[in-house]
Amino acid sequence: MQSVLEKLGIAEENRGVFCGEWRGEGGKIDKISPIDGRRLAGVQTASDEDYEIAIARAQEAFLKWRVTPGPVRGETVRKLGNALRDFKSQLGQLVTLETGKIIAEGEGEVQEMIDICDLAVGQSRMLYGLTIQSERKNHRLMEQWHPLGVIAVITAFNFPVAVWSWNAALIPLVSATGSVGMGLNVAKTVHGRLGRTIMELGGNNALIVAPSADIDMATQSIFFGAVGTAGQRCTSTRRVIMHESVASKVRHKLLAAYKTLPIGNPLDKKTVMGPLIDKNAVDLVHHSIQRLKDEGGEILYGGERLSVPGECYMKPCLATANPDFDIVQHETFGPLLYLMTYRDFDEAIAIHNNVPQGLTSSIFTNDVREAEKFLSAVGSDCGIANVNTGTSGAEIGGAFGGEKNTGGGRESGSDSWKSYMRRQTNTINFSTELPLAQGIQFGSDDAGSANA
Repeated sequence: MQSVLEKLGIAEENRGVFCGEWRGEGGKIDKISPIDGRRLAGVQTASDEDYEIAIARAQEAFLKWRVTPGPVRGETVRKLGNALRDFKSQLGQLVTLETGKIIAEGEGEVQEMIDICDLAVGQSRMLYGLTIQSERKNHRLMEQWHPLGVIAVITAFNFPVAVWSWNAALIPLVSATGSVGMGLNVAKTVHGRLGRTIMELGGNNALIVAPSADIDMATQSIFFGAVGTAGQRCTSTRRVIMHESVASKVRHKLLAAYKTLPIGNPLDKKTVMGPLIDKNAVDLVHHSIQRLKDEGGEILYGGERLSVPGECYMKPCLATANPDFDIVQHETFGPLLYLMTYRDFDEAIAIHNNVPQGLTSSIFTNDVREAEKFLSAVGSDCGIANVNTGTSGAEIGGAFGGEKNTGGGRESGSDSWKSYMRRQTNTINFSTELPLAQGIQFGSDDAGSANA
């Protein structure tokens, strides 16, 4: 572990603010690994002064960056992508140490950053970035951007949402990812001073299994979507809506998979599910399980906390639920999967859409009419709708985001950059006349000349 941290330039104590230089005069965060409860490193967070300086420098960088030619910006992003490639293994391990994701997923997170860089190079359009985060991956990659100071990183401890009202003119847009509650607070503050937001909030994602579905494909997808990252993706599969004719078969296959799931140290390549992010995350899943029981749901398998150092491990929980249960309306950010059944396709769509969130969705069917209806205006009400592939994950070339309480924001995709731009309409008159719209004659005499 220590060699990975050393290669990334992470010391015992680190400054958590980057704005062309490393700063940090606020309180300290000790990052504890959920793998075994060991302390990874300490991070000094931002003080009010650090925040003010970072914002000011980001604005200075923006004024230079916006007039930098597109190919030069693309080349800068290309260098960052190459630096990520050079450190992919170490960064993937760092993701695993910090979050508990299995090593394949940790490296997958880094690969996604590399892919995004490649996409951005192709577009050669980038603006300065400002990131406020609760944890820090302190490595030398940030210094690739030092000449322009294009990226500012502010590590914050219990950072108040009110910060978005500070220097309001310098933060015209806030892109926020988190819970629905967080999004509501950010929106109130930012929209209250007529700023703009891009919201990526909660997901309560469902997968429909139709009578014609390839059951093996469907159950593999459900299994990965529900237990991958220990159910801690915004795109994780949380609800399975099965036609009653295939429900027993799907349930049987899922139970077999859950009972043989390798749980353990995520650095071991044989592990399929590692720990949750922290002990509180396990507590929240257990709270949801209890609420499910209180409402009449049945636990088919799992849910128990495992006696492993770090206290962040649990068995994934497979349960039956009624679509109208109150707990089903809420997103439980962990490995808790609800199974429910339907009789006709319209009922399946109604169950699917009957939650406040609308991020991603999926149907497994070989019926073209069902697939077309699922993708139509009367089908899935989510921002992402998939056929014969799961809810978890998304290709970077497609717009990522959701509807309803998920916030309506879109990231990635070929035109995501438009959300970060101001829009301007231009009219240029090259003639010696001044025609008005709709043929209006304003203040003209009979000879056609204007009277000022």
